Amino acid sequence: MKYRYCYICGTETVSKKIDGRKRSYCESCGIPLYENPIPSVAVVLTEPDQRILLVRRSVEPGIGEWCLPGGFIEIGETPSQAAVRELKEEIGIEIEPPQLLSVGSHLNGYYGDVLIIGFSADINPDDPLVPGDDVSEAVFFPVNERPRMIFRVHEEFVELWQRRNE
Repeated sequence: MKYRYCYICGTETVSKKIDGRKRSYCESCGIPLYENPIPSVAVVLTEPDQRILLVRRSVEPGIGEWCLPGGFIEIGETPSQAAVRELKEEIGIEIEPPQLLSVGSHLNGYYGDVLIIGFSADINPDDPLVPGDDVSEAVFFPVNERPRMIFRVHEEFVELWQRRNE
C-alpha cells in the first residue's frame, strides 16, 4: 500500500480489496486512495539529415545513460506545453508545439509507474544546445547508430518514428 495515511484527513488507512486489487482505503472518508502513474513526456527530436537528438542523464534513474529529452508534466500544463518546457530546461532550445507520436509506460523502482506521452518535433542542428541540470550532454546520432537508451519505451518511440518516416 502506497498511502499509509489518508491525503485528505490524515487518518491511518487500511488495506481493502477494491476493483480486484488491494488498495489503501480511508474508513473515515469512505474512499479508496488510488495509485496513479506519474505523467511525463519524451520527444523524438530530428534534424534535416534525420539524425535524432539523445541526451545523457545526469540524474537518477540512469545517471550516465542515454534517453530522449523530456520529463514530468507539471500541474496546469498540457503534455505539449510540458514537452516545450522540458526541451527549454534540458537543452536550451525552443520548438514549435510537437506532434503526438504515441503513449507508453515505464515501471521503475525510482518513481514507480510512469505514463510517458511521446512526441516528435524538428530541430535546427545549428541551434546551440545548452545542457541543463538534468543533462550532461546532448548529441545527434544517425537513427540506426544510436546508443542503447535506458528506457525501453523511448526505444519504442524512436522505432515508431522510424516506421512513419521510411
